[in-house]
Parts: sequence; structure tokens; C-alpha cells
Amino acid sequence: MKRLLKAEVLAALAGGGLIIYLLFLKPFVGVADNGDFLRMMNTIGLNYYEAVEGYADRFFSFSHSRFSYDNLFRGFYPSSQIFLVLVPRLISGLFHGSYFDIRLLGAVYALLLLAATWLIVKLGTGRSYITGLVLGAGMLFVFYDIGYLAYFNSLFGEPVSMVFMLLTFALGLRLAGQEQPTPKGLTVFFIAVLFLICSKIQNAPVGIAFALIFLRMAALKGSGSWKKLARWFAVAVFLVSVIMYVGAPKELKHINLYQTVFFGILNESPDVRGDLRDLGLPERLEVLAGTNYFQGDTAIKQDDPSLTPDFYDRMSHKDVLFFYLKHPSRLIDNMKYAAENSMSIRPYYLGSYEKSENKPAGALAYTYSAWSQFKNNHIPHTLGFLVLFYLVYYGGVLFEYFRTRELRGRIAGELMMLLGLIGLFSFLVPILGDGRADIGKHLFLFNVCFDMMAVAMLGWVVHKLAGAGKYFAGQKR
Repeated sequence: MKRLLKAEVLAALAGGGLIIYLLFLKPFVGVADNGDFLRMMNTIGLNYYEAVEGYADRFFSFSHSRFSYDNLFRGFYPSSQIFLVLVPRLISGLFHGSYFDIRLLGAVYALLLLAATWLIVKLGTGRSYITGLVLGAGMLFVFYDIGYLAYFNSLFGEPVSMVFMLLTFALGLRLAGQEQPTPKGLTVFFIAVLFLICSKIQNAPVGIAFALIFLRMAALKGSGSWKKLARWFAVAVFLVSVIMYVGAPKELKHINLYQTVFFGILNESPDVRGDLRDLGLPERLEVLAGTNYFQGDTAIKQDDPSLTPDFYDRMSHKDVLFFYLKHPSRLIDNMKYAAENSMSIRPYYLGSYEKSENKPAGALAYTYSAWSQFKNNHIPHTLGFLVLFYLVYYGGVLFEYFRTRELRGRIAGELMMLLGLIGLFSFLVPILGDGRADIGKHLFLFNVCFDMMAVAMLGWVVHKLAGAGKYFAGQKR
């Protein structure tokens, strides 16, 4: 009975119950395809189940639980998501040959989320039972929200980023808290980091920061070949990050550059021709200002051969960065625009239900959506609020960081600082890498970081209050 009353066990049981109720019972809830599914479907051998399905039914309006089998690797999209989807897809093909049920993939994500929840709450109970319970409640309220969970029943890459962000920091903090961490624990942490940085190309540069964390961990008093292994992992993470970024498909780089320049820098620009000159681009491209790559009515087609020498061969994200350094006010304007769209966990333009449920096209599931709705409707969508939030968060982290002289405590503090930096990076990357195109969805990892920071702050405050309560209770005695 005592085992069942442990905070981490209670949180995992409650989380499992929520997942079963929200994802595996009727009605089916997922996220409609916006066209992104094809990259993963072509890689892992899936296709649309309804071959004669109309465009309006296939995209944006309705989710889908069934996919038909197809040949593996008709295309290739580099992502760690491949391993998570391929295993249930192959198992399903052996035992259920007629179609692939996306809920098998949802179950994989669910198990990873439950593992992360158990680890995080377990870390909290190391401080106090109350802290563990509060962290558990925070995890259940925030990360089991249908805005997050609905992604599990889809082929989007967002749930990979979410579950491995949680697992990576849970495993990293666990290592930092151990008196003699083991190479086995370090290896599991390394695997989690790889899945995180390889989940999306935009996450790849984050690996450079984690390489520094591995170098810091090498100084801990681990058992066996700890130091050597930590250094090797640091090198490996750094190299994987570089390879992942450099090896991004050329077509994807072209799309991102087009969006960044024409739907970002030149979108609502006060001086389009002047901006083109600063970017070293011909003025004839001014007709594309404010257009996106997938728009069909542009004056110059996005794949027009003339754009190769005039745009794609001339531009890089380095040029975009230098432009914003020369025009910081323009970067701030786009940051304000991003902030206005930064509190939406879910894409509200993608439906949740299958067409067979007879709900209106684009209808959304709102069962257990208190956090996502509160966040979207009541938390300020302003750059000023985000700055204030970050100042409060880093104030608490730095307070604890400079109070401790132990290396383990310092590394834990550095991990918490890294969490905030990943959030900041995830906020800026869509601006620098994709302009204003679908920016709410592209800020998903920022939302995960924001929510992790919020839950951590809640746990820290409760821990401090519990400590203060014990102190005053002792004084009265």
C-alpha cells in the first residue's frame, strides 16, 4: 500500500488513466494533417487509407486513425521520429495487415511521457513528499492537456520534441543529483539527447549546448569509465548536431529561406527595395514580398529556374542573421509578432475528430483543455510579459546556483539555465528560419520549454514554502 501512495506512482497511475480516457476511448482524437505527414509517411512506408478521399477531407479538417501500408523509404526525412514510428509500423504489419492504427504510435509516446512523469516526480520527492505531489499535479495539469496529447495520435514530429525534452532534463537532473552516477545512466541520457536534437532539423544546434553539459558532467565522480565516456558523448553530440544541420534536404532549405525572406523580412516591410539591396538581391524580387512558398498566385513561381541564381544561390541563414543585426528594430517587430502567437499549444486550424464522428469540419476536442485554453486566452501574448517571465525564472535559478558550491548542484543549475536558453532559441529560430509562416505551430518547442519552466517554478516555490513552514514550526517548539 505504501508503494501505491508514493507520489511518482500516483502521478503515473493518474497520467495513464488520463491518456487512456483521452486518446484510446471513443471518440478518436488526433490532429488533422496539414501536408507535413507525407515526409514521414514516405520514409516509413505508410499512405492514406482512403485512396479516393477529397482534399477537404484529407487535410486540415479531420484527423485520421487508419493508414495503409506502402513501400519503405520511398523518400527520406532525417529525424529520430523514424525509429519511434517504424517499430510499431513493422509490428503492426506482422499482426494487423489491413491497416496501421495510429494509436499504436500514440501508445509509444504515452509510455515515454509516463516515464518522464515518473522520473520528474521522483526527483521532486527527493526534496519533500509535498514537492513531489505538486510537481505531479503540475505535470498532469500541463503536459496531459489535450492540446499536447492529441499530437500523439498523429504523424507530426512535435510529440518527439516534447517527450524527449522532458526525459532529457529528468535524466540529466537525476545524474547531477547522484553521488556516484553510472555510465549506464549517462548512456541513457545521451540517447535521450540524441532523440531530442534529431527530432527536427531546427533542434540540431541545441546539441552544441548539450555537448558542453557532457563536458561538465565529465568532472563528476562517476563509476567505471565515466570521464572518458562523458567526453566521447560530448564529441558525438556535437558532430551529430553539425551533420544534422548541414545534411538537411536542399528542398527544405529552399523552402525555409523563401519563407524567411519573403514572408518574414519583406512581409510588411517599410522599404522592400532597400531591404533587397541590403540582402544583395535584385529589386525585381519585390513582387514576392509578403508571399509564402506554398502560395499559388505569385508573380514568380517559387520553383522558377531564375530564382536559383537570383535568390537560392545567393541567400543563406547567415545573411538573414546579419540583416537582423544591422536592423535590430525589424527583429524586435518580428519578435513581437511571434509573442502574439506564442501561447498556443495546439494549431487551432487543424481539426481533432475523424469525419465519421459527424462533427463540423475543423471541430476541436476541448475535453481536459484547461491549461491550453487558459494559456491561449488569459496569459499575456506580449514580448514584455515573456521578458518578465524569463527574468523571474532566471532570478530563481541564479539564486540557487550561486548558493551551492557543490559541482553537482552547479551542473543541475546549468541544466535549468539551458532549459531557458532552449526556449529562447526555439522562440528565435522560427523568425530566423521560417519567417512568419505558421509561426504558432513552429513555436511548439518554445511552449514546451515555457511550460517546463512554469512547472519548475511552481515546484521550487512549494519547496521553499514547505521548508519555511518546517523552520517556523521548529521555532515555536
